Amino acid sequence: MLRSSVPPPAFHAPPLSAVLRRYPAGTVLTCEPVEQGLLNRGYRLRTTRGRYFLKHHFDPETADPAAIVRQHQATQRLAGLGVPVAPPLTGSDGRTVTVVGGHAYALHPWIEGRHRHGGQLSREQCRRLGALLGIVHACLEQVMPADARMPARPADGADPADTFALIEDLLALVRRHRPSDAFDELAGHRLLERRALLAQHAHRRPERGGSVGWVHGDFHPFNLLYRGGEPAAIVDWDRLGVQPRAEEAVRAAVIFFVRPVGTLDLTKVRAYARAYRRSAGATSQELAAAVHRVWWERLNDFWILRWHYERGDTRADPQFPAASALAVWWTRKYEAVCEAFTG
Repeated sequence: MLRSSVPPPAFHAPPLSAVLRRYPAGTVLTCEPVEQGLLNRGYRLRTTRGRYFLKHHFDPETADPAAIVRQHQATQRLAGLGVPVAPPLTGSDGRTVTVVGGHAYALHPWIEGRHRHGGQLSREQCRRLGALLGIVHACLEQVMPADARMPARPADGADPADTFALIEDLLALVRRHRPSDAFDELAGHRLLERRALLAQHAHRRPERGGSVGWVHGDFHPFNLLYRGGEPAAIVDWDRLGVQPRAEEAVRAAVIFFVRPVGTLDLTKVRAYARAYRRSAGATSQELAAAVHRVWWERLNDFWILRWHYERGDTRADPQFPAASALAVWWTRKYEAVCEAFTG
């Protein structure tokens, strides 16, 4: 799911003059905020020399200039291998990151396209989507330094004892919320339901993850632009890092192919997963282990409710009905979901 560590951003007018004087981008004619997505801030610029996307790296977890430079170098190298990306422009100082007033900005070419969720993709397009993510993983292995891999293995799956405590805390917040509304009613129902499911399946906590590699880190519909029926650009590489690759493939599929009622389109998942395995060189065993870990992650995850009740941030509320239903449906259809990813 889409996540952020930042509060809901108010409109922030970027320092256009200070930023653009470092690029041969001309004079700004219009500047419009880009609304989609929960992370960072973006602006569509029209200048005397063309159209651009100005990204304000706002999320404190990913706004370190050195990390942004690493992301930019990765996309530049991936572009050289033919991966559809939108590398940033280089400024007059030879850098791709501009820091003004303590804030980091990057200027990218504007990529014309639209976001498409799995329901808008044909089976063949689902196959191409899986192949694309596999190519991304394979190409990252070529362009990123092997000695930068983290030696530590991924953490164990969530401890159900911690989750039970969190459920009780959230239930208390739900019951105290006034005036009570439909969201509270659904939240309370799902928390009780999840508590019962977790008690039933607590013995299935997974061990540490499998092999790791460089991943995009946030591969979902809002970070992939389509032009017609073909991917035009993979954007937002803020979460680039070393993680279990197969788990990224499973998480991406779950986001792309979840239906509004909280089920997965397993026919499309199967087409996607087969293509991913071929292009990434991943085994069915790797995907099966990843399915189990991501299932457990979803069973123990309440990030949307924490945003809503602990921070008063309601931006992710529309995702809650499908996301909360999915955890229940996935538990009941565990074998069928696993087969779709491995068969």
